[in-house]
Amino acid sequence: MDFTSLIEFDKQLLLSVNGSESLFLDGLVKTLTTASTWIPLYGALLYMVIKNNDRAQKVLMIVGAALLCVFLAGSLDDMFVKPMVARWRPSHDPAIGMYVDIVNDYRGGSYGFFSAHASNTFSIAIFFALLVRNRIFTVSMVLWSLVNCWTRMYLGVHYPGDILVGLLWGGLVGTAVWYLHLLVTRQFTTTKTYISTQYTSTGYDIQDLNVVISVLLMTCIYAVLKACYFVYI
Repeated sequence: MDFTSLIEFDKQLLLSVNGSESLFLDGLVKTLTTASTWIPLYGALLYMVIKNNDRAQKVLMIVGAALLCVFLAGSLDDMFVKPMVARWRPSHDPAIGMYVDIVNDYRGGSYGFFSAHASNTFSIAIFFALLVRNRIFTVSMVLWSLVNCWTRMYLGVHYPGDILVGLLWGGLVGTAVWYLHLLVTRQFTTTKTYISTQYTSTGYDIQDLNVVISVLLMTCIYAVLKACYFVYI
């Protein structure tokens, strides 16, 4: 398959998953894709970090690492990659823009390669998954990122190719930042391995992880209820 065929396939794949006739799904996706919706999740992650690290220096290192993930995964993309590559978002693409289902006239910026939503969320998911080392927590965070990716295609503001590259870059950034964090923190902390049903192997209390997962689930429930409200008012 040559590059032109690949681009055409990307466009057709986008049209197969973009939008619907459901006002409920429109409302759900608009809530899920809004950054402020996930503020409680970020607060829960901060709570988990503070609760499971006994020194302010450790907490600041983790917070700094998470912010570095966002900068490398998303901010650099928005500042340099998107304007340099200049690939139209589906919602602005002259070739297929008329066929894209737009929700509430939301079209995003002009360019969409690659998806900052995908790279940002996946970098955070991978970084915290490596930090915490718990299967259920990891699955929850990865699903959170993938839900965000789906919303971008549903809204017609990213091609699947934009999402795939965003996930690959986000995974690379999350892993690299975790290794950097590990390298730096080894200079002033002693690495311990925990063997307990109450703690993960890196010393995170399972109950605190459950708080994060619960907040994630409650946020999704909130999004569903909000979508129902706007359908039936």
